[in-house]
Amino acid sequence: MPSANESTQRDSLLRETLKRVAPGTPLREGLERILRGRTGALIVLGEGPEIDSISHGGFVIDTEFTPARLRELAKMDGGIVLSRDGSRIRSAAVHLLPQSATTATESGTRHRTAEQTSLATGMPVITVSASMNIISLFTDGTRYALDRPELILERANQALNTLERYRERLESVMHHLTQQELEATVSVRELATAVQRQEMVRRIIHEISTYTLELGAEGRLVTLQLEELASGTEGNTELLLRDYAGLDIHDRAHPGAEGSSSAQPTTAGAAPKAPQEPASPKAEAAAAKATAKVIADQLAALAELTSAELVDLSKVAAILGVESSVQSLDRLVQPRGHRILGQIRNLPRSVSDRIVARFDGLQGLLAASTEELMSVDGVGEQRARIVRETLSRMAELNFFEHY
Repeated sequence: MPSANESTQRDSLLRETLKRVAPGTPLREGLERILRGRTGALIVLGEGPEIDSISHGGFVIDTEFTPARLRELAKMDGGIVLSRDGSRIRSAAVHLLPQSATTATESGTRHRTAEQTSLATGMPVITVSASMNIISLFTDGTRYALDRPELILERANQALNTLERYRERLESVMHHLTQQELEATVSVRELATAVQRQEMVRRIIHEISTYTLELGAEGRLVTLQLEELASGTEGNTELLLRDYAGLDIHDRAHPGAEGSSSAQPTTAGAAPKAPQEPASPKAEAAAAKATAKVIADQLAALAELTSAELVDLSKVAAILGVESSVQSLDRLVQPRGHRILGQIRNLPRSVSDRIVARFDGLQGLLAASTEELMSVDGVGEQRARIVRETLSRMAELNFFEHY
């Protein structure tokens, strides 16, 4: 199974290749001409020693790329090699003999050669099937078939409808989480549900963005709808994970929760702990680096979950560092306050981080006075007043919604 980094690189290469063959591009026009001519083709998108070492025969032409030239050259046997940017046709009628340690999964000669060439060289390879009338991309040995634009558009519209419903559900879940955070009653189950919903929405957005790449110039309306529905979702999962990254569930459990330790978080109505002394810049940098590593690993682990695993809250909780059991899901945790502070406009992240580091969790932050906030580096009187008033307003709105 490929690592998260390898999967990201493979996905990035595929998406970049999809841009190059999208409807409206010269390359796609050339491929469509080949399809209409029912001749088939094998085209390598790249040049260099890797390609030269497996190329035999053919002839070098090094001419400017045009759709008409691509169509005419495809009539000959062998592959066509384009420059890396696709602006020139380097050679044609080339016999490719890739040597790969991996056994090809494709059966046809053209598709098997394309698969092995992409594996051996790392270059994207395009095939046009004369018999099946299909254009396929091969990136790192993985095949991706291009469908007709009208079929892709239909799928994109269905995905947009799904995204709209999931976005509404996500907003409801996040609103509930905010209420629970303000009352210091967030359970691992509620946290895992919020992370789960964030990841579901991210996956749908990623899927639709892939459709827009495939649609090219024909996907303008889909792109506009996607931008509207995806607005405000960027970075939310990271903020959520930063709020709870590295928390010891036992130490943060509320009294009365099964398995809780004697350490108790600050709860509504209880006296908050005194603000902590600011750490040295070196210690802050080390802590930030460690937290960033934890979050990056968690985001990668979430992305690797299958659809069935993502539905299982215990799997999501395990990524958050919680043992998989019903009792663990019911334990209560206290956020640090990153996400709540992230809702305050014009508050720099660096200042937000220092505020969070100064106080003991969100409840300590809610109880902080304007003077205590001003003691944080980078927080003047005006900024402290804005933070204090915003937090108070959130708490009041939450109270009125309940009572």
